[in-house]
Amino acid sequence: MGPPPSSVTLEIGGRLQRADLPALFERTCALLERSHPELLRCAVEAVEADVVAVEALARLALAARRHGAQVRLSGASRELRELVALMGLSEVLEEPG
Repeated sequence: MGPPPSSVTLEIGGRLQRADLPALFERTCALLERSHPELLRCAVEAVEADVVAVEALARLALAARRHGAQVRLSGASRELRELVALMGLSEVLEEPG
């Protein structure tokens, strides 16, 4: 078994607004460009579960893939996990078991 993948954690909290998404995307891309991780951990314990939150996570997953990284959620609420599944993004936005 090899070493664990390099990772970086991005903490996201509160109620996200669509207007917040471009800045969050830019901040995430800058983080990925600086650190070159294999894994982007999104700590979402404090995220309010709604469609905008799932859209934000989908955009972060896209940014991560463009930078050669995978995304894993950490601390997702049941409601957020259900919305992710409903929107067909369960395989993209996994939470470790």
